Amino acid sequence: MDYDVIVIGGGLSGLTAASLLSKRGLKVAVVDKSYNPGGSCGIFKRNDAVFDQGSAMLFGFGEKGFNAHRFVFNCLEEPIDILQHDYLYCLNFKGHRIHFWADIDRFAEELGTVFPSEKENIGRFYRDLTKMYQHVMVENPAYTTPDETDPKNALKSLLKHPLSYLKFIGYLNKSADSVLRHYFTDPEIFKFYDKLTSTYCYTTVKESPAVLASVMFVDNHVGGSYYPAGSTLFLPGKLEKVIEANGGEMLLEKEVVKILFDDGHPVGVLMKSGEKRFAKNLVYSGTIWNLYGKLIDANFLKPKRIQWAQAQEPTYPSVVLYATVDKRSIPEDTAPVEMLVGNPDKLDESEVTAYLFSIDDRTLCAEDEHTVIAIGPTFEKWEGLTDEAYQTQKERERARLIGVLDRRFPGFSKAIRISEVATPRTIERYTMKNGGAVAGPKQSLGQHMFHRLHTRTEWDTLFCCGESTVMGTGTPTVTTSGIAAANAILKTLNLEPFVHHHRMKNYVRIVPHPYTRDQLYSDWPEDEKAAAREANRCQLCERPGCMVAFALDIRGIMRRVAVGNFMGAKRIVDRFYAQRRVEEEDWLEAEKRCVRNDWHEPPVAIRMIIAYLRGQR
Repeated sequence: MDYDVIVIGGGLSGLTAASLLSKRGLKVAVVDKSYNPGGSCGIFKRNDAVFDQGSAMLFGFGEKGFNAHRFVFNCLEEPIDILQHDYLYCLNFKGHRIHFWADIDRFAEELGTVFPSEKENIGRFYRDLTKMYQHVMVENPAYTTPDETDPKNALKSLLKHPLSYLKFIGYLNKSADSVLRHYFTDPEIFKFYDKLTSTYCYTTVKESPAVLASVMFVDNHVGGSYYPAGSTLFLPGKLEKVIEANGGEMLLEKEVVKILFDDGHPVGVLMKSGEKRFAKNLVYSGTIWNLYGKLIDANFLKPKRIQWAQAQEPTYPSVVLYATVDKRSIPEDTAPVEMLVGNPDKLDESEVTAYLFSIDDRTLCAEDEHTVIAIGPTFEKWEGLTDEAYQTQKERERARLIGVLDRRFPGFSKAIRISEVATPRTIERYTMKNGGAVAGPKQSLGQHMFHRLHTRTEWDTLFCCGESTVMGTGTPTVTTSGIAAANAILKTLNLEPFVHHHRMKNYVRIVPHPYTRDQLYSDWPEDEKAAAREANRCQLCERPGCMVAFALDIRGIMRRVAVGNFMGAKRIVDRFYAQRRVEEEDWLEAEKRCVRNDWHEPPVAIRMIIAYLRGQR
């Protein structure tokens, strides 16, 4: 066998599983189609402006609440700097700006001014949910999926707070709507909660399982909302760093097209290039439809299993606008996350969430501008279009999204400096999310939790994690699924699993905002700081001119150095020098091809960074 574990897919769940398994000393490889790890959680750049590809409103880094991300970084003993937003987000609903404060009482008080007839009920609702949440989720943290929960630990928690646990279990097959009706009668407040569940679960309150909605109604206040200081480049980058520091391999720009079987058991992967790699165990972190519809030969599947997978209803496809705008066009009271509700009566294309993380992180763009990412549903047909029709429809979507933002930020359209649109086809091409369904299968009643893909599959050598599994969508939940997959493998190998204990050293540092370029790398050693700052000037081009001269992953080196993964970057450089003779002229040629030359700026100092890495021991 080539490896102990091959992880198929380098999104957050796959990287979490791989980093934990590497930390335990297993020989791990991550295979991903993209040149950047992270899946939906990552960045791209345009003229030095940094855009988050998708997942960027992050939960799970706080001291309180369901803090799966904090748990992982503490297990990995890997430091990371994180920004905490002042509040979760601001919801623009029927002329009201509702602030989702970390203090639930403060939030309930503000919500009571919007729905005065329900003010007392709002307070009672959140008090009851908070009590249950504290008893079930906070007092005895268990970072695992329901299908992997230890019955003994579950019994101890049940006996400690039986009423809260029985209530929680009772929510398992009820809708959020049925729970809300125990508290509220005003039809308008149900529309408000529809908007919350559509944000959290991509479902209405009638579709949303109460067991999920009730936790999210509380957790996102208690736990808080976060952003990696310096961009989401650092979150997957730090996980990749741990993998490579512990001897793991990142096999990027390699697409798995088939899972290989031997004697009825998954044993390896076949890549598009024809290359084969083998492992004792596999972890799959992609969508359920790709697993049962593409990667596993139908001969190894039962027809009912194929039908079940195909019948999973996806969330609606999304369209995303990426833009930089004149800073003056964004009012001072704007939140980093603004939910814009155009039609309070139903979910339609006027519902857009705008992310303006440059409000808290000033490293993302120039001092006189803001980055804006706006995501919302699209109900247009995107398949089968001619190139001309596709571009026309794409431009319509650009204009539509800009129109929504113009209503919230008057003059927005005139303040745009850069704008691009990602359609469902774009999303699928870069993240392999079928049809552009960014959240995978809907977390609706009938296909939630145990009705979804489990951590353990029909085969004892294939494990699963990601948004298609029991925890569903959201960065803390997919991270938890990665923890569960790693622990399931560790248990089969009689190795120590990762479990929470109160003496864990904290490696997550909450830093103040607004966060500036001067703060980025400020406490690093001078030589590392100089190399990282220079590497961070790299645009991570999709078609890098610097790599045309010879087959060296310069882009990957710069990405690693920018997050402090010097060991992983050095490994690439050393391997390259071992294979060929490299002259000074080679690096000069690479620098001549750097895109920054087109801007009449000095190129990224590739020679300096390579020399620094070669000098490392």
